[in-house]
Amino acid sequence: MAQGTQGSQSGLAIRRISASPDPAPDRAPGARTGPELAKLIDISRCIGCKGCEVACKEWNELGVEPTENFGSMQSHRDLSPDTWLLMRFSEIEVDGDVQWLIKKDACLHCEEPGCLYACPAPGAIVQYENGIVDFNHDQCIGCQLCVSGCPFDIPRFNPATRKVYKCNMCVDRVEAGLEPACVKTCPTNAISWGTKEEMKALGAKKVEGLQGRGFDNATLYDPAGVGGTHMMYVVPHGDQLAEYDLPADPIASAGALAALGGLRKLGASALGLGLLATALHYLGFGPQEPETEGLGGAEAVPVGAGSEPAGEGAGPEGSEAGGAGETTDG
Repeated sequence: MAQGTQGSQSGLAIRRISASPDPAPDRAPGARTGPELAKLIDISRCIGCKGCEVACKEWNELGVEPTENFGSMQSHRDLSPDTWLLMRFSEIEVDGDVQWLIKKDACLHCEEPGCLYACPAPGAIVQYENGIVDFNHDQCIGCQLCVSGCPFDIPRFNPATRKVYKCNMCVDRVEAGLEPACVKTCPTNAISWGTKEEMKALGAKKVEGLQGRGFDNATLYDPAGVGGTHMMYVVPHGDQLAEYDLPADPIASAGALAALGGLRKLGASALGLGLLATALHYLGFGPQEPETEGLGGAEAVPVGAGSEPAGEGAGPEGSEAGGAGETTDG
């Protein structure tokens, strides 16, 4: 499935669309509804094989990027327009032992999506009823406000296409009743897929199991500040979220989207007043021509203003000079 086409082709029911103050737009006839879906990432079972990275690139036909050795087990330094999923490795010391903290970094598909709230382009970002947040690149204007609106620093801008990209949860597979490609390929079943409620229950059970094994701070990462997410983590070291590059209290507010309608009206009124003022000024004063400056910064004398040509003694100094010359000659 080629990237950048999913949003405009999906037949899933939509919950929110960018640049629309209406939280529940009219559903298209035949749009399919269903339960909220979610991925659950059990970090304690992840072996860092990066199979999910490869599956993501293959299914979404993302470009190949060169890799380099920069002192980490990561394949790339960061996410990019062609890398929507990145296995991050953070080397830390835990109880005197050096450990790798692994995190599958990709879009978390927030229930309250900051990227969608920040986007000013109608229809460029959609949130489906199943919780997936997708970009419609046909409508993207490349303003990058979605990048600043994301509390997890996920979307990436491509200067060549002037578009922004991120994980779309393999929405085309999901629409066909399949699980995302990363879920399909994981060899240790570290990634689970199902309804949001099923995944929350499974996550709670996994946390309980980790705590029974001595991971007292194990937790389920499903932050309330964004209304919860549709990609959740079972984190063994829940007291070290910063080491996993997970914000402890991310926040996304719908205030900007709710105020969008008022801002639109205000902008339209300001534009109308500006045009009206321009028209009234033109009618009252007519077209104006700029004044030209003479040599040396002196203002040029308008042609036809009744002034005498230069050298004919028009000014007082010229008269005195002419009189002195006549006396001398006499």
